[in-house]
Amino acid sequence: MQVRLGCGQITWRGTGSEEAVLTDIAQAGYEGAPMSARGGRTARDIKELYESHNLVPAPGYFSGSFWDESKRDEHVESARRVASISAELGLTEIYVADGGFKEPTRSGRTRWEVAAHPSPEDSLSDEDFARLAVGLDAVGRATLEFGVRSCFHNHVGTFVETEAEIERLLASVDPDVLFLGPDTGHLAWGGVDVVEFTRRHAERIKTMHLKDIVESVSQKGKAAGWDYSTFEKNAIWTEIGEGSIDFAEVLRILDGAGFEGWLIVETDVTQLPTPLESAVVSRQALRTLGV
Repeated sequence: MQVRLGCGQITWRGTGSEEAVLTDIAQAGYEGAPMSARGGRTARDIKELYESHNLVPAPGYFSGSFWDESKRDEHVESARRVASISAELGLTEIYVADGGFKEPTRSGRTRWEVAAHPSPEDSLSDEDFARLAVGLDAVGRATLEFGVRSCFHNHVGTFVETEAEIERLLASVDPDVLFLGPDTGHLAWGGVDVVEFTRRHAERIKTMHLKDIVESVSQKGKAAGWDYSTFEKNAIWTEIGEGSIDFAEVLRILDGAGFEGWLIVETDVTQLPTPLESAVVSRQALRTLGV
């Protein structure tokens, strides 16, 4: 496949400096890592930092409570800033994710508490869901001003997690305004068939997070009613090729659809001794699949 392969920094949370993390990512054999414009960084700052580690910036991540009308102008302006920096870096996509992890729902619980097993009462109201779609439409149009496509990124623990919620959102926003940057691990954990989802939406997918899960942990946690943290403590995440997701078929479908974008490898919490070892295992697995 003619794709660009990056590695997300999340596996290194709390383990060292940004420079050390980028050094590991390059050593593991990746071309790039997601960029971040936090802290007032300019495109030049980001480019110089990554070049000093023999990496290039990959698509970054932007999230917000897009159903909240009072924050819409703030979201749009933030999206414009990130899109402007992305465009300067030669990036044409950005991941855009909904929030809501710790927001109380109509049930009185948070989506964090009911991760991967929400009830209908844990969802947004119809009115708030409509506002969510309008908010994401506004963000998508703002980033397109800079030639950057907003790619919706699903995430367990948010208000767009289940297959029904994801499909409802995708049907609610113009596909020429809001594209897809799905996360395979969060799809599977949320109960979505990753292969079928990829096949159904291959033309809309412009970038993707590659993440694997342990299905037995997922099923056990759903039955026991675990919260998000408990799933992670019980090792829901694993390296590419070590879990339940059929990456060979996912990549075959993307290749058949002419996909040429960024793929970002992530293992949110590794059980291996170091994040570097985790990144290497996933990189080697993808090499066997022709990436």
